[in-house]
Amino acid sequence: MDVKLLAVVTALMMVIYYTPPSQAKPISLVERCYCRTADNKHVPRSYIRELKFIHSPNCPFQVVAKLKSNKTVCVDPEIRWLQQYLKNALIKMKQARNGN
Repeated sequence: MDVKLLAVVTALMMVIYYTPPSQAKPISLVERCYCRTADNKHVPRSYIRELKFIHSPNCPFQVVAKLKSNKTVCVDPEIRWLQQYLKNALIKMKQARNGN
């Protein structure tokens, strides 16, 4: 084996060995939707501590609720009280923007 080739191979192996692992998630995990199904149609509003809204290019609009029991569930965005909540939030945002 040529000395130059051995040096190149050794250098490449050292670069691979000493390179820190990437913090990026694999593409298969990035494109996965958080809520695969939103079958929680009967989550009472009084059980919810926090709402999180997720929208990504590959997934439909998703609503994640953290319950008072610290359990996290996906909520159907078509629930009537949630639709009213979003409607009221939009009205408040428009009023704040107009200075009323």
